[in-house]
Amino acid sequence: MANHPIEALMKTAMESIQQMVDVNTIVGDAVETPDGSVIIPVSRVACGFAAGGSEFPPPEGHKGNNGDSQENEKSGLPFGGGSGAGVSVQPVGFLVVGNGQVRLLPVEGNLIVDRVIDAVPDLLDKVSGMFKKKEEPSDDIIMADE
Repeated sequence: MANHPIEALMKTAMESIQQMVDVNTIVGDAVETPDGSVIIPVSRVACGFAAGGSEFPPPEGHKGNNGDSQENEKSGLPFGGGSGAGVSVQPVGFLVVGNGQVRLLPVEGNLIVDRVIDAVPDLLDKVSGMFKKKEEPSDDIIMADE
C-alpha cells in the first residue's frame, strides 16, 4: 500500500490549492498613491478539500490470467475514486497608511458607523483642546479697578 491511488489524487488536489492560494491572496501587493499614502488590499480566504475512493473486488469466480487468485491481490484491486477542492476569496477592505495614520476601509458594512469610529480620535482631541483653553488665564481680560 506504499503507492495507493488515493495518495496521487490527494497530492494533486493539494498541489493545486497551494498554487492558487499564497500569502499575496490574503494580503495583496501594496500600491503607493501620488500623495504618498500606501494602500494594501486585505481579503478573507477559505479552502475546502475532499478525497475518497474504493477498491472493487473482482467478480466471484474470476481468477487471474493463470488462474491464481493471489495474483489479483499482488497487482491490486480495481480502484475508483475522486477528489475535489474549492477556494473562496472575499475582499475585506483596504489598509491605508498615510498622513501619520493607519486606517482600515472596509468593503462592506455600515459606512456611517465606520465614519463615526474614524472621527472619534479627532473629536476627543478637539474636546480636550477646548478644556485646556478654558483653564489658561486670558490676557484679554481688563480689570475694572484699573
